[in-house]
Amino acid sequence: MFPTRRDGDFPARRDGDFPARRPRRLRGTPALRRLVAETSLEPRHLVFPMFIADGIDEPRPISSMPGVVQHTLDSLRGAATDAVAAGVGGVMLFGVPRAEDKDADGSGATDPDGILNRGLAALKAELGDSTVLMADTCLDEFTDHGHCGVLTADGQVDNDATLARYVDMAVAQAEAGAHLLGPSGMMDGQVAAIREGLDAAGHVDVGQLAYSAKYASAFYGPFREAVGSSLEGDRRTYQQDPANRRESRLEVDLDLAEGADLVMVKPAMSYLDVLREVADRSTVPVAAYQISGEYAMITAAAQNGWIDRDAAVLESLLSIRRAGADIVLTYWAAEAAGWLG
Repeated sequence: MFPTRRDGDFPARRDGDFPARRPRRLRGTPALRRLVAETSLEPRHLVFPMFIADGIDEPRPISSMPGVVQHTLDSLRGAATDAVAAGVGGVMLFGVPRAEDKDADGSGATDPDGILNRGLAALKAELGDSTVLMADTCLDEFTDHGHCGVLTADGQVDNDATLARYVDMAVAQAEAGAHLLGPSGMMDGQVAAIREGLDAAGHVDVGQLAYSAKYASAFYGPFREAVGSSLEGDRRTYQQDPANRRESRLEVDLDLAEGADLVMVKPAMSYLDVLREVADRSTVPVAAYQISGEYAMITAAAQNGWIDRDAAVLESLLSIRRAGADIVLTYWAAEAAGWLG
């Protein structure tokens, strides 16, 4: 029996009955909400980006990313082991060489004794195949000019010369123990070149998480501190223009045609529309990177008491999953996995 309705109490229905539908019925208890939730967030969905730095004796805090550090080999092994125990899906490793070890070609990226390759080898020895070990396959941390490739005489990034360096870097990372490589430089043809190089070197089982739609974003600022970037200027001649959406579909289609095993949208939170479109068209798993500036904004707001930190973290991760990401790279991966587990 419907309640008695007085004129003006409820909106009229054509059939005279009110209400036929009450969506709030399915929100009444935590159990009901859990039962009908359309999107899940689990530890296995999260990948933990980590930084390994050369020439330090103890973990070095990153001031613009409170709670994130540059690791020593020992602290890297410990933190990664804890993250894997919490259930994270994988670890993405970035190398931070000493300033004096950088050069125009980023030679430290291909040196088996370079800091990133030593870090990969240490994690492989420690964790084996118990997690998915990923590596950033890009030269920017290792070049003295801070760009993602080698430069021409007039200071432009030389796309095809850079591909040759990426192939050498990819082979070195595969030999160090990486399961997945993350070509992030946005060079044309990078996925195909790396695939050919890996196969020729016998690493046919090493895959690529391609940074397919990577935008020239203002939100990368804290990351520049995290990797000790030497960059002057910007990367707008090779990273995507934030104004463009169709272009991301082209980039994804090209990477899929070249053999990408997974594709990524970066950044995540400012590009959820792009992420949704990529997820709708991709034939392989889709990742999104919740980048340093996104981490820093939530952290700073929480430190000022403006938002509930833990709730905001989980809501932000859930929104990225809801937009279509199968995998989320986030600096909260280990902590969030602990909550979710």
